Amino acid sequence: MFDGGVAVVGAGFIGPVHVEALQRAGLRVTGILGVDEGESQAAAASLGLPKAYASYQAVLEDPAVQSVHLATPNRLHYEMATQALKGGKYVMCEKPLAMNSTESAALVALAASCGLVAGVNYNIRFYPLCLEAAERMRQGEVGDLFSVTGSYVQDWLFHPTDYNWRVLAQEGGELRAVADIGTHWLDLIHFITGKEVEAVCADLTTVHPVRQRPLGEVETFSGKAGISDVQREPVDITTEDAGCIMLRFRGGGRGCVWVSQVTAGRKNCLQFELSGSKCSLAWRSEQPNELWIGHRDKANETLIRDPALVSSAAGQFINYPGGHNEGFPDTFKQCFRAFYSYIEADDMTAPRTFPTFADGHREIAMCEAILESHRTERWVELKGA
Repeated sequence: MFDGGVAVVGAGFIGPVHVEALQRAGLRVTGILGVDEGESQAAAASLGLPKAYASYQAVLEDPAVQSVHLATPNRLHYEMATQALKGGKYVMCEKPLAMNSTESAALVALAASCGLVAGVNYNIRFYPLCLEAAERMRQGEVGDLFSVTGSYVQDWLFHPTDYNWRVLAQEGGELRAVADIGTHWLDLIHFITGKEVEAVCADLTTVHPVRQRPLGEVETFSGKAGISDVQREPVDITTEDAGCIMLRFRGGGRGCVWVSQVTAGRKNCLQFELSGSKCSLAWRSEQPNELWIGHRDKANETLIRDPALVSSAAGQFINYPGGHNEGFPDTFKQCFRAFYSYIEADDMTAPRTFPTFADGHREIAMCEAILESHRTERWVELKGA
């Protein structure tokens, strides 16, 4: 059962999103930990939290903390998740779960051996019409999968003067755009179709091999405000800004996704078009409350998000009536609702209703195959596929 509190580790862009979503889901947030005491204190004050933790050890030793949310740089995920699980805490981790598949496999095994529920925040699954698309696939309404195409594009690293710790391989891993946002698309398509990827072929590119790093910290998605006149230094970049990945699915079906963090004008746009033997489905995160349904022999349809019109599988994750739009922050709330409802049910044999550590491990294994494919310029089969 879950009757304790939740601590959030990470006070940058996404940590406060976790705090707000947890509170909206009815969870008690015990406090927050930032990179230093100043950031922790400022975040706790701005978010109205009772505690600013002085260290990660203080988080783990707090008897009020039953669950930990990790919204820290990628290189810290493995060690922090390991410590939390060994300390008897449930864990919800931002993606990617770890820096490599060896680490992620170890976390999957550790969570299982500890008997603890552990999840990865692939929140995009919880847009109601993505849930609806998945349910229609499961019910056979789309038919056999022919193909899936799509993209996930942003522009926050468009200029060579745009900089964040994520561009450094030692901080975020050898893959960046694919690991950071491409895995959201890949996880979503796996969730909707139920299909495993058996092989990949990738072509990636680093548009800005040298970026100008500010001599000071710049918040993710902070835009132009206050950074135009800062001092900078050149930094060599090896992680990719964009790339194309072709996919072969086990049991049939093909796919192709374009990932980019240098596409001007696209602030945060994920889209997919799924072609089946009975109909097609298309969805775009910039218009998240519409699902396009394509037909060959009758008029196409547009389904508007409405709990009265969607399946019960999607409807249980809608909190407002038709015409009252839900968006990005709501996906976090619904993901966390699924996670903590599962814990409350206290049945570890039940199917997981949230993205698991195993899902996080799958995406990291896929990223490694994508990187190998790019470097060797050939199709690469996924191990165990």
